[in-house]
Amino acid sequence: MTFEPPPIYCYSHPGVETTLRCNKCGNPICPKCAVRTPTGYRCKDCVRGQQKIFETAQPADYVFGFLVGGFLSSLASVLVILVGSIASFFAWIVIAAVAPTVGIVIAEALRFVTRKHRSKPLFTTILASIILGAVPVGVYLLLTLDFWSLIFQGIYLFIAVPIIYHRLSGIQLKK
Repeated sequence: MTFEPPPIYCYSHPGVETTLRCNKCGNPICPKCAVRTPTGYRCKDCVRGQQKIFETAQPADYVFGFLVGGFLSSLASVLVILVGSIASFFAWIVIAAVAPTVGIVIAEALRFVTRKHRSKPLFTTILASIILGAVPVGVYLLLTLDFWSLIFQGIYLFIAVPIIYHRLSGIQLKK
């Protein structure tokens, strides 16, 4: 006679039978609740708890990050206008070549200001400040009907914003 262990059920879906367990807390989890990690499957509660460890942002980081990000973006936007007025036809090449470096400089300045603290809402706040910092310059360009410089602003933002987010959040585009 063989002994079969009693069935176990998912801790958050009591009607779903499973054989999978969280490798951290040991709770039974169904495939809907399982989150694959480099060390095995974990329940959503353990993953959420682990992510909170990495969120170190403090209220001052949001304020300083927003203010410095907006200021640096405004400064870069004004520089884009200057480059556009000096180089005119070749400005888009110059801006496309320099925008990644500007993005890196802004991101590193923001990392310094926020003391390398991390959290997804902090990164979103900083990106909003980068975009909002370019808005006054964009409005000015619209009012003066300077569409070429407005296109240059778009090129700058299109290149710099993802670079800033990547540098701040540490996401990997390739493994």
